[in-house]
Amino acid sequence: HRPARRLLRAADRVEAAPPREAATFADAVLRRVLEVIDRRRPIAQLRTMLTPPLLDTVFALTHSAATDKAAVLRRVRLRATAAEPAAAEVFTTYTRGHRVRAIAGRVEIKEGRWRLVALQVG
Repeated sequence: HRPARRLLRAADRVEAAPPREAATFADAVLRRVLEVIDRRRPIAQLRTMLTPPLLDTVFALTHSAATDKAAVLRRVRLRATAAEPAAAEVFTTYTRGHRVRAIAGRVEIKEGRWRLVALQVG
């Protein structure tokens, strides 16, 4: 006989909610990132919100993005990381004209404040 396996139902898998501050920060920083890419906001306004390598990435996107229509951030979702309570994974969609695109990233507390430490813009 094999031991009975317990199937995990969705109700059994309870994930911890990410901190409210992380959600507020993620929404604000991603809106600003899109505004910088669209050249509606100067990149200097992201300096305290992103790590230096990500500033370079966003700066490069401002030169390569075709921005005939403004990007509009849609639903922002966060998932807490099990290993680090001061971090969260971010998933969002945005529209540019009729196209829907995605952004993924990670926010963490660095030097006492929330910062965007990883970013993938699709």
